Amino acid sequence: MHAWLCTNPTGVEALAWTELPDPAPKAGEVLVEIRAASLNFPDLLIVQNKYQIKPPLPFVPGSEFAGVVQAVGDGVTHLQVGQNVACLSGTGGFATHTIAPAARCIPLPDGFGHVDAAAFIMTYATSYHALLDRGQLQAGETVLVLGAAGGVGTAAIQIAKAKGARVIAAASTDEKCDVCLKLGADAVINYSVEDLRDAAKSLTDGRGPDVIYDPVGGALAEPAFRSIAWRGRYLVVGFASGPIPSLPLNLPLLKGASVVGVFWGEFAKREPQANASMMGTLLQWYAQGKIRPAIDRTMPMSQLPAAFAHMGARAVIGKLVLVN
Repeated sequence: MHAWLCTNPTGVEALAWTELPDPAPKAGEVLVEIRAASLNFPDLLIVQNKYQIKPPLPFVPGSEFAGVVQAVGDGVTHLQVGQNVACLSGTGGFATHTIAPAARCIPLPDGFGHVDAAAFIMTYATSYHALLDRGQLQAGETVLVLGAAGGVGTAAIQIAKAKGARVIAAASTDEKCDVCLKLGADAVINYSVEDLRDAAKSLTDGRGPDVIYDPVGGALAEPAFRSIAWRGRYLVVGFASGPIPSLPLNLPLLKGASVVGVFWGEFAKREPQANASMMGTLLQWYAQGKIRPAIDRTMPMSQLPAAFAHMGARAVIGKLVLVN
């Protein structure tokens, strides 16, 4: 097998396409032949030693992938050789093969392709957990999605619309805003040329959005929060822009608003039954055509450094998927 090996987490340039011995699964594990792996923002952070999870060296990055089970270890009963699966295991995806915990592999129903499957779990689980569990979004409410053309943002648009909410999508270019409208957003804000707070207020007749979905952080956080409605919920999803913002705490006081942390990975560990139920709902929605990953492009696995550069330039709309 071959894999992009990280021996020193100093950045993408330190990764090397390396031939490694063919692995064999232990008890509770499966060997997966990887057909597709998506690129997520944590994949960049982890090779820069900036992510909260720091795997022992050396490691193969790539948190999310889909492929075909090649072998199963002792005790694995819900998967079998030849079965198509999707998996979010945190590492191992940027390779031709990987060993994955069987418990983290989801059997794919017929018609669920590897490219879509590789771009599904992290973004849709994060956005569903954020909007419907942590944010308690209700039909008829308005949600403002920041970074709406990214992976979690495009998923958030679709999930909010499936719930019956009104969606205002905020993105940094007209092209990205157009994609958001095609995905179902009711209105858009190009925050590169529009004042985010004023636009959000105008689009809600001065009331403000009920829920704000923020995977961006940085300079957008405070103006977004200043636009929030009474009893609004501000969802802290991530910090794709880099800086972690500081909010004046008088703002949630004056608005009767909540600042709500979203950490889907920890939720999945602590509440596995609730997470499994959520994933079942998402798979049903996919089969019903309510949600579908927005794929920016596919690239050969051998072009991982170029894929990272494309993501680093903030040029990805939806998800970028590497294929073997």
